[in-house]
Amino acid sequence: MSYLADTVDTSYVDVGSARFAYRRFGAGTDTSSSTATASEAASAAGSTTGQPPLVLLQRFRGTINHWDPAFLDALATQREVIVFDNRGIGFTSGQTPTTFAEMAHDAAAFIDALGLAQVDLLGWSIGGFVAQLLTLQRPELVRRLLVLGSGPGGSTGAPGPDDKVIEVMTHPESNDEDFLFLFFGLHDEGRRLGLESLRRLDTRLSASGVEVSQASWQAQLQAIGHWSSADEVTAWPHLSSIKVPVLVANGAHDVMVHAQQSYAMSQHLPDATVLLYSDAGHAFLFQRPQEFAAVVLDFLAKE
Repeated sequence: MSYLADTVDTSYVDVGSARFAYRRFGAGTDTSSSTATASEAASAAGSTTGQPPLVLLQRFRGTINHWDPAFLDALATQREVIVFDNRGIGFTSGQTPTTFAEMAHDAAAFIDALGLAQVDLLGWSIGGFVAQLLTLQRPELVRRLLVLGSGPGGSTGAPGPDDKVIEVMTHPESNDEDFLFLFFGLHDEGRRLGLESLRRLDTRLSASGVEVSQASWQAQLQAIGHWSSADEVTAWPHLSSIKVPVLVANGAHDVMVHAQQSYAMSQHLPDATVLLYSDAGHAFLFQRPQEFAAVVLDFLAKE
């Protein structure tokens, strides 16, 4: 099966000293040229749907090639979708920051460079950490927020990952078994659906060969360490300041970010909906791509 997300050209926009790689497609898309300065991209920005674009923030060691195209295509039937590599990741130049606050600042600068006054923001895994901080840093920029397979940082009382998770997520090279363990739970059906998702990634990954460098994912690891510290900037003490509607979702068998984090967030966010999938893990959004995309589109369409 062919996917629109597998055929979209990679574009670039200069943001300060870095060149950010992104793909922009879906309902109402009006894109700029494949390589642009910030001012050129801003002059060409805009969606003909009248709705803000949906910007996606990726996981630990993930690039724009690691989004499941079935999920992206389902979103793109009704929304303009933007995926990008943050600073130092994948096709984007520069050095990866060691805090999520810096990553949020870079993500906001990228959105500004596209000339977008407002977006809907979807963050998965560490992308959810970045999305929360971006929303706190720039509340006027975010209309709706989706936090998937993620948490608010700090000390929520939720269990952390066990030693095997840390070991597997830091393997120098990851194989199918690593991904199945980390993302799709321990049940046979989850593994079957996980393998289907992994094979859908092959088109982009085999063509580009681009992965996150060891230096970059080690910087991300440092940021994860800061995120669990009470001495660092996290979203946990500030969730009540996020006034926009928020969808928090996860798989009940997430081994990377315990699903209890989602419940903890719901107790402090003023306007949140929490959704848990009882038969899924960290990558529930790829395990159920069409079903969860429909949930996302419904959430974004509500007045």
